[in-house]
Amino acid sequence: MPRPGLVLALSLSLVAAAAPALAAEGVQLDGKALGIWWALPFAGLLLSIAILPLAAPHLWHHHYGKITAAWAAAFIVPTVLIFGAGLAAHELLHTALLEYVPFLILVGSLFCVTGNIHVKGNLHGAPLLNTGFLTLGTALASIMGTTGAAMLLVRPLIRANDDRKHNAHVMIFFIFLVANVGGSLTPLGDPPLFLGFLQGVSFFWTLQHLLLPMLLVSAILLALFFAIDLYFYRREGRIKPDPTPDATVEIIGKVNFILLGAIVLAVLMSGSLKLGSLHVFGIELELQNVLRDVALIVITIMSFRLTREETREANEFAFGPVIEVAKLFAGIFVTIIPAIAILRAGREGAFAGLIGLVTHPDGSPNNAMYFWLTGGLSSFLDNAPTYLVFFNAAGGDAQQLMGPLAQTLVAISAGAVFMGANSYIGNAPNFMVKAIAESRGVKMPSFFGYMVWSGCILLPVFGLVTWVLF
Repeated sequence: MPRPGLVLALSLSLVAAAAPALAAEGVQLDGKALGIWWALPFAGLLLSIAILPLAAPHLWHHHYGKITAAWAAAFIVPTVLIFGAGLAAHELLHTALLEYVPFLILVGSLFCVTGNIHVKGNLHGAPLLNTGFLTLGTALASIMGTTGAAMLLVRPLIRANDDRKHNAHVMIFFIFLVANVGGSLTPLGDPPLFLGFLQGVSFFWTLQHLLLPMLLVSAILLALFFAIDLYFYRREGRIKPDPTPDATVEIIGKVNFILLGAIVLAVLMSGSLKLGSLHVFGIELELQNVLRDVALIVITIMSFRLTREETREANEFAFGPVIEVAKLFAGIFVTIIPAIAILRAGREGAFAGLIGLVTHPDGSPNNAMYFWLTGGLSSFLDNAPTYLVFFNAAGGDAQQLMGPLAQTLVAISAGAVFMGANSYIGNAPNFMVKAIAESRGVKMPSFFGYMVWSGCILLPVFGLVTWVLF
């Protein structure tokens, strides 16, 4: 089984070797020419993430990077042999520079800056307090992003409930609300909405049109959570000494709130300014996006410089969760390349049946299917490119989609953001919350176990949303 470093080295060598061809040709993978079997590496990686932690936990936890690299190689090698090194290198470089690296920089900066904020002290994790935590996180998610809000609140919420026997459900609803649904009101909340902003959707359009769906889903989930948490709380009480007894809450590392604001400004800047572009091996990089990524790296460094080591030690800060996300999503971003190419081919691709489902016989959009198909794919694919696929399937004209086709854009946006909660890999913060919770001793459900929770709780809620709005 190949080592991740070896696959990375081979990929970089491939890019370097193909650089002259990349500079001369605008090559790209044609989804019309791809059969459905090209999606097998992606499906295999998803099944590995789903099955191996349960069936072979020792193998997975010690070798998940190698397994991920093997599935990435299962796409890279046939692409080189069939389409040539130039095309393969272009796709890898395009995905790395325009999608994976910016994604990892943003997620990493939010993880590090929020990790340098310590909520000192502890509160008792009773149902009312836990519900308040989830409400606060849901509100913050659209301001500082789902990753920022999740990383800020997950540790104090775990501490508040570390004396309880049944606490996994707290993290599950935390993923539902803070890591997903709460990020639906601004382009800062979740990557798909930010992509819509870059496509011309006005900044406050999402707040105006997604507020009702977000409030409906959040209210139902918070009520369900309170009832479930109350049941477990009354059943068990405090069943063991509290490792972190109740104490006055104090926030350490407040300077990082300023740095979080700087992250928000950097992201806003990248969507508002047009500073031209530069080309790297045939890949067009917009300068404002390059400056954003540089700014986020500088902000992260400043966060470490301005925060005492004791603060991170108090948070038990470690890079393990973000390293796991980096490795797994590297494989996901690579193996998803052919799946997205096929989707972009529309009715001429192997997934033509899926595309046909979003249109009525008279040619008008089927908004309910836009909601469920965007959401269904966003549950397992990266929700940002999935959003773009259906945004373009609906015409790709932001003015039309904000006007006569507003409900279609609502369906696409809500599906992409809300249904990222359906699986651990639907949205990056999901896996980070899971990893942090498990590192703190919370017995999180397996991949399929989590989907039992999401299927029983979220799918009926989304059915209600469909009936009310679409």
